[in-house]
Amino acid sequence: MLRILVVEDDASIGNLIYMTLTAEHYECFLATDGEEGHNALESEMWDLVLLDLMLPKISGYELLDLIKRIGTPVIIISAMNEVNDRIRGLKMGADDYICKPFQVGELVARVESLLRRTAKPKDEIVIDDVDIKLDSRTVFKAGLPVALTTKEFDLLDTLIRNRNIALTREYLYESVWREDYLGQTRTLDNHIQRLRKKLGWEDLIQTVFRIGYRLHLPE
Repeated sequence: MLRILVVEDDASIGNLIYMTLTAEHYECFLATDGEEGHNALESEMWDLVLLDLMLPKISGYELLDLIKRIGTPVIIISAMNEVNDRIRGLKMGADDYICKPFQVGELVARVESLLRRTAKPKDEIVIDDVDIKLDSRTVFKAGLPVALTTKEFDLLDTLIRNRNIALTREYLYESVWREDYLGQTRTLDNHIQRLRKKLGWEDLIQTVFRIGYRLHLPE
């Protein structure tokens, strides 16, 4: 379960965030001032921090400096919604900035989006009878090695890192081939077809109509 630290001194907002994210199956801890947030950051590891800027005891800006040195993703949630405030927070290393008041649906979407972007995939991933070792770039199916070209593995890696997300052909092509996409659908489509056949993933690598492809992995 992913762990989220919420540092918010407004009890009503803090409790709303806590209840919302707990209902979404995140493990949350609510710190009600900067000092409590500082102690939580120094004593435990977090997957994400939601940080208010105007905090008693230790300011959010001071905490932001600590959070970025630790390397934890952070979303600022603040009533300071002037452009200069947002620019300052983002320049100091915040990954996103949400202005109060906010809709809980937007909050959840921003949290999910950032956690997807910053997630560290496992070095080894097992899907059905396919064993993928990302570090060594090797793939086994039913215990037997699968020969993938460099581009086939890069494409597989991109699909895994963005699993369950519909990816455009343009994004896939430019991520793997590192050049502008000029409508080279045959090149991409042929690689997708070979991956499906080699891995037996005809059902898992799905075609998304008018968009591209998605690696569908049930949660």
